[in-house]
Amino acid sequence: MSDLLSTVDGQATAVETLRRALRSGRVPHAYLFDGPDGVGKERAAFGLAQALVCQRRSDTPAALVAQGTQRSASGANACGLCSACTRAVPRPGEARPAHPDIAVIERGLYDPATIGRRSPETQDISIDQVRTIVLAHAAFPPLEGKAKVFVVRRAEELSTAAANALLKTLEEPGPRTYFVLLSSAAGALLSTLRSRTQRLRFAPLPSDVVARLLILGGVAADRAAAIAQLAGGSMQTAFALADPEATARREDFLSRAKTALQSRALGDALDLAEEAKKTDKTAVIRNIEALALVLGERAREAAIAGDAGADIATARHALAVAAVAQLEANASTQLAVESMLIRMRAAR
Repeated sequence: MSDLLSTVDGQATAVETLRRALRSGRVPHAYLFDGPDGVGKERAAFGLAQALVCQRRSDTPAALVAQGTQRSASGANACGLCSACTRAVPRPGEARPAHPDIAVIERGLYDPATIGRRSPETQDISIDQVRTIVLAHAAFPPLEGKAKVFVVRRAEELSTAAANALLKTLEEPGPRTYFVLLSSAAGALLSTLRSRTQRLRFAPLPSDVVARLLILGGVAADRAAAIAQLAGGSMQTAFALADPEATARREDFLSRAKTALQSRALGDALDLAEEAKKTDKTAVIRNIEALALVLGERAREAAIAGDAGADIATARHALAVAAVAQLEANASTQLAVESMLIRMRAAR
């Protein structure tokens, strides 16, 4: 197993920022990793956590020289081999790492009874989860002595009560305690929460990186290149586009959306919105992103041809983009899709 930070592709600036903090021994107690989904934010978060808990990482270059061994990591790198390093990263198919000092916060990740609830977290990350997973443990020193790290997936889904409860801990963090908040919609976070974190931007991945990673994942080179052009720099989107079942569902959504926009009656639009309510929100977002791509290409072609339909396609493209932003800010899936389709129909 290697140092996980070294495997983060296409984010040289962000990774070097983290390396520099590790080398200096002055790692901020709270980061906000901001950027699109599927660009390496989570990998970098666990890479940072791995380096912080690594049993062999020296805190300074001088300490490394004193150790006199090539198997010890430098101040910026995890060794990737010690027990802490191997347990710091979630295993394939698992949502949480095995290391006791690395905790994950995510909507719906824990059984309701585990966090003192009667019902699942369907809309947001509850204050119950923050109390149970963070507040009950953050005040105590790390169990294994190096560091304690809390990784918050989709931090924009924190409820107001949960965000305020987390805020108090960020204001007075315990020794050797670190937080990494991940978000593709950082603007939806409480401003007070953002102000207590160091924001680190993760950019969309270059198309050649996306294509290369798709090929490594078993996608044919020619298909990988085509998908990379549509993925918007996101590996999450790229793999979804490469998945045959997801592709079939997306094509069905696009076909039904076209019917809903062309129909005189509103029923088709309402039916599609009702079905979206029962669908995983991430899948709905990917479907609408695909719709936005289609509309954007249609607007471009119409503008080149001098077609009057360019204005309609452009307006509809903007509505699709706005719907994605609303869903990423935790809007109701059904209402967001319904409003988008109704407004698109009005644009014709």
